[in-house]
Amino acid sequence: MSDWVNVGSVDEIQPGQYKTMDIKDTMIAVFNIEGKLYAIEDVCTHDGGILTGGTLAGCVITCPRHGAQFDVRSGTVLAPPAYEPITTFPVRVHDGMIQVKDDRWD
Repeated sequence: MSDWVNVGSVDEIQPGQYKTMDIKDTMIAVFNIEGKLYAIEDVCTHDGGILTGGTLAGCVITCPRHGAQFDVRSGTVLAPPAYEPITTFPVRVHDGMIQVKDDRWD
C-alpha cells in the first residue's frame, strides 16, 4: 500500500479552483468542487494532452485540445473523442493538508 502524499494546504484550493503537481512522475490535478476535493491524473485519454488547460464547469473538465469531456469525480468520459476514462485518486485532508495516494506508486 502506498503512502499519502501532500499536495498542499486546504486553503490553497478554493471552491471552483484546482492545483496541479507532479507526484512521482504523474501529473495530478486536485479540484475543489463545492467544497469537496477530487483528484485526477491530468492527462486526456484521447491524445495524452493535459486537461487542466481546458474549462471546468461544475464537475466537468473539457480537454482544451479536442473537446473531450470527463467527470472529475469519477473519471467517466462524458463526450468524445475520448472513450477511456481518466484515472482518479483517493483524496483526504489530514492535519490541514490535502493528500492523495495511488497504489500504482508502490
